[in-house]
Amino acid sequence: MERRVIRRLVGAGAGFVVLVGFVVAASAVWTSRQASGHIYDVGAAPRAPVVIVLGTLVRDGRPGEYLTGRLDVALQLLRDGRAEVALVSGDGAGRSGDEVAAMTKYLVEKGIDPSRIVGDPYGLDTYDTCVRATRTYGVGKALIVTQSFHVPRAVALCRGVGIDADGVAAGCDCSTITMARNTVREWLARPKAILDLLTGRDPVVVSESDDVLGNALDVAG
Repeated sequence: MERRVIRRLVGAGAGFVVLVGFVVAASAVWTSRQASGHIYDVGAAPRAPVVIVLGTLVRDGRPGEYLTGRLDVALQLLRDGRAEVALVSGDGAGRSGDEVAAMTKYLVEKGIDPSRIVGDPYGLDTYDTCVRATRTYGVGKALIVTQSFHVPRAVALCRGVGIDADGVAAGCDCSTITMARNTVREWLARPKAILDLLTGRDPVVVSESDDVLGNALDVAG
């Protein structure tokens, strides 16, 4: 009797592992297809009115390694004229600090006019950033900047909510272990991305339409 129960438990566990593996693999294929042809290195990036910079860890009010890599790409895009305005989107009350304030300060210190920077402190995850970019700030076309392992999901999500988005891969002065850990985490996040798009959930924070980004584009133009 005990052996039979054990065999059933082992079989159920194996079935669950296979199911999870299938879901992760299928979501990876879908994400890659949605982003195909829409990912560039910074030197080959197309033009767009807005560059969206996704927030992440800050340390003592300064961008961490990942965020610095993203901001440096955004800087080049703004300086080259391939984007007019930066939408810096992250958690304004994150555990590590105010991501949006840190991003804004970094860009300004590097010579970007503050009038060309719009901050969204409620971009609590990638999906929320994309939804809020179009619903709240009226973004219809944009470049979105993040690390290479994250770019496909970011592009797929933004395109899935109606933004004509192209991704630009950022570098990172990170350890191999850190990159590997985040790559695995990214694979596991892709099924949720599909679920978010299928359900069309609202972002955690819903805000009324705001003309601040359109005004910034008028000034920059």
